[in-house]
Amino acid sequence: MSDNFTPGPIPNSVRTADGKVLTAPEDWMLLPPGDAALTRRVKAAGDHWVVAEKKGRKVFSRGVWASATTIERIRTDLEAERSTESFAKKKEAAAKRREKVQTEYVEDFLGAVLTFLAFDPMHADLGHKLAKAVTEHATPVGSGTVARTKRIPVEQRAEAAVIAWMRHQTTGYDGMVIARVKGKRREVRRMLARRSHDLLERYRRGESIPETCPLMKALMRRQQKRLPPHKEDESLQNV
Repeated sequence: MSDNFTPGPIPNSVRTADGKVLTAPEDWMLLPPGDAALTRRVKAAGDHWVVAEKKGRKVFSRGVWASATTIERIRTDLEAERSTESFAKKKEAAAKRREKVQTEYVEDFLGAVLTFLAFDPMHADLGHKLAKAVTEHATPVGSGTVARTKRIPVEQRAEAAVIAWMRHQTTGYDGMVIARVKGKRREVRRMLARRSHDLLERYRRGESIPETCPLMKALMRRQQKRLPPHKEDESLQNV
């Protein structure tokens, strides 16, 4: 038997979708999340309860309840496999493949951001700085940003990532007190997105931008944080 549950009111319990509380069998234990291979094998081995908890829009795994004997047996088998030279080689090869895929994706994403920005040549340097800042923030594996989703084309991911970065870095969004009214936060985000799009259009048209521009100031702050103290004065001239 397998099913999906939420955490129950006491440590050894779970709650069903209809609110019923079940107590785990005495010979079961909770396998915490973290070892994907172990979890897969335990779930495939027989009866188990999958426990997850939703917080906001995200669902977080809380582990899998299953027979303690089964979990320990599979854990021992896995440890034996992982101690072999062949496993080490396979793991190294897999890591290299993932690194290659990630490197290629970062390059593709950076290109998509630059294409979306399409700054006038007079602002090309700042455009590259912005594209790099957005890419470094959005593309790390596990970051949970829009850049990591595969549900929309990379071009749309790039646009969404730029607007999200600007919302947090060039507006007062993070400090805003937004009424807890349905749709209000989305309304505010849309308003700030329009402002960000309007600002980007100025750079695309090649307009003269004052140093008080929030985008310019955000990139300046970022560069100063990345440089040693004695390089700060020089960085002010390069943004």
